Amino acid sequence: MTSLKSSPASARKPAFNGARAARPSTDATSERLAIAQKLLLAPFGLTEAHLSRALGEITSHGVDDADLYFQYTRSEGWSLEEGIVKTGSFSIDQGVGVRAVSGEKTAFAYSDDISEASLLDAARTVRTISAATRAGRVKVPVRKVAPGRSLYRDMDPIATLDSTAKVKLLERVEKLAKAKDPRIVQVMAGLASEYDVVMVARADGTLAADVRPLVRLSVTVIAEKKVAGVSRREMGSGGGGGRFGLAYFDEAQINEYVNDAVTAALSNLEARPAPAGEMTVVLGPGWPGILLHEAIGHGLEGDFNRKGSSAFSGRIGQRVAAKGVTVLDDGTIADRRGSLNVDDEGHASQRNVLIEDGILKGYIQDSLNARLSGVKPTGNGRRESYAHVPMPRMTNTYMLGGDKAPEEIVASIKKGLYATNFGGGQVDITSGKFVFSASEAFWVENGKILYPVKGATIVGNGPDALTRVTMMGNDMQLDSGVGTCGKEGQSVPVG
Repeated sequence: MTSLKSSPASARKPAFNGARAARPSTDATSERLAIAQKLLLAPFGLTEAHLSRALGEITSHGVDDADLYFQYTRSEGWSLEEGIVKTGSFSIDQGVGVRAVSGEKTAFAYSDDISEASLLDAARTVRTISAATRAGRVKVPVRKVAPGRSLYRDMDPIATLDSTAKVKLLERVEKLAKAKDPRIVQVMAGLASEYDVVMVARADGTLAADVRPLVRLSVTVIAEKKVAGVSRREMGSGGGGGRFGLAYFDEAQINEYVNDAVTAALSNLEARPAPAGEMTVVLGPGWPGILLHEAIGHGLEGDFNRKGSSAFSGRIGQRVAAKGVTVLDDGTIADRRGSLNVDDEGHASQRNVLIEDGILKGYIQDSLNARLSGVKPTGNGRRESYAHVPMPRMTNTYMLGGDKAPEEIVASIKKGLYATNFGGGQVDITSGKFVFSASEAFWVENGKILYPVKGATIVGNGPDALTRVTMMGNDMQLDSGVGTCGKEGQSVPVG
């Protein structure tokens, strides 16, 4: 099988590495709750008393759990190609999701009409999941504001630059890219901003809110050269973002994204077909961690393990990886794309150690799977929107760095592949088998990087590959902030 090594021959500077420490703040929690109430309750004549009444309607039928999830999302997108803004979009969406849980069963209803009537209709609909009606009065739980974190500012990133400045930013991206090399013949750039406000009311009296800014700048270039009259075109991409304002994309940051895209495209122009066979693979830092996310991270989600469908099911306390391998899912890194002050069930995000020194320590959990498994939620209950149910999802997933210099890792390779960027991939959760395409990779022989290769497909088994990690670099980096994870038709931002 493939022998994986977790670090590259050379390191790209991360766009943002979460250096700022988290700032727990009671004041910030209260401010977020006030913003959520102003946007999600007050315009519709709703108060906390109405939420309690709706939850009381549900809990009167003896359910195990229930919650209300209110959401207001304002998003904007711009895309530029050949100096022209080809598309622009702006949208506002809002609504409420109502959920009741009885045993393993979930009843769910949602509405984009936030009103007392819609709320009570949804509550009466979902409570039918339990046939048993509780006798007597249902005690109203004492209100408690859920503790949260303060990992990012409560800002609307759309308002941090005006429309003219946004277009100029994209034009600057194109100008920089074309100035890098005459072989760059086409540049596409996109800028996306989102202002997301959520509020969760739970049957146990918990009230939580979050204000989530999210921005992303993406760059794609196409390079072309002619050999014997025949044109060859290759693509490269760069970009990043996180939970901050658009001012983050200054000249230095834009230049870094453009350099990444142009370097990748020009490298691919010179690429040769990738050799086939079993070989050593070295993974670069940052985005190549998507292999860890897909091939291993999904297998550590609580729902798959509770149902026994993961290759890691029932293995807590056992060795599942090589000594020295430590894997975390951490939703508490400041300003990161995958970070959350509270998850979509109102639980504070956490730094969860999943594998420590090769030993499986635990899984990531939402409230339903945690209750059925007899453990505590881990702050990983996530949903795409108010129209979806929560489930265990990753936030920022990574392997801790080791003690080897990148040069030492490369020097150890007799024949192998050094993969610095990945395209698409798939994994079978039950078996752990994965297939990934490397969008940027290099052939290494006798400890030297010889030439770029294209068409490299990396095939292996996640749990098996973990046991075959032989060296870990001292240059760990997080990705630049571009990841989106899909599961059961729902997409959420991750790192």
